[in-house]
Amino acid sequence: MKKPMILLIEDDPLITDLLELYLERYGFQYAIAHDGASGLRCFYEQIPDLVVLDVMMPERDGWSVCEEIRRTSAVPIIFLTGKGEGYDRLKGFSIGADDYMIKPFDPKELIARIRAVLKRTHPTLYKENAVFPDLIVDVTEYRVSVRGQNVGCAPKEVELLYRLASRPGKVFTREELLQGIWGMDYFGDSNTVDVHIKRIRDRLGEHPAWRIGTVRGVGYRFEVVDL
Repeated sequence: MKKPMILLIEDDPLITDLLELYLERYGFQYAIAHDGASGLRCFYEQIPDLVVLDVMMPERDGWSVCEEIRRTSAVPIIFLTGKGEGYDRLKGFSIGADDYMIKPFDPKELIARIRAVLKRTHPTLYKENAVFPDLIVDVTEYRVSVRGQNVGCAPKEVELLYRLASRPGKVFTREELLQGIWGMDYFGDSNTVDVHIKRIRDRLGEHPAWRIGTVRGVGYRFEVVDL
């Protein structure tokens, strides 16, 4: 499954360093440009899936960069800028922005907005794919990777992990998981789910940002820690 390519055009090195960390943690490819002119060159070289674009930059500002991109491409653009007046937002959307976010900002919210825009504009990038820090569960290719390394999971383990990870925080009963993964005609008992969960935990190891939690007497849920 192709990782989405994000082009970040931003002249503040503190912001680019921070977002580089988050983009990598959440499984994105990325390229960074520190002014409008080099941002446009990078756009044509990299052909990104989404652009995160500042407004006030050297060489060319974000308005002109957006207008230039829109002459030839419908690639999603999210403005990330300190210009938060109503007329600035209207201008951003009028020249082709898909979203508009004001600084200072929460990087996790930006990641959520990137995902939301990509799901709407590039649905195949997220079809049957759950992505968390250092974890990708791709049920289309039946592949799980942790920290960039493939983990050898059995098909039912991949399906079970995806079912949990695609709805973080939701508690699934053993019966729901048994019927959803193995089907209504399966004659085994709910202990099958427990065995597979143990195997998945052993394969994934521990991670500070997520885990499969047990809800006593009920079932399991995929828990994400707000780092």
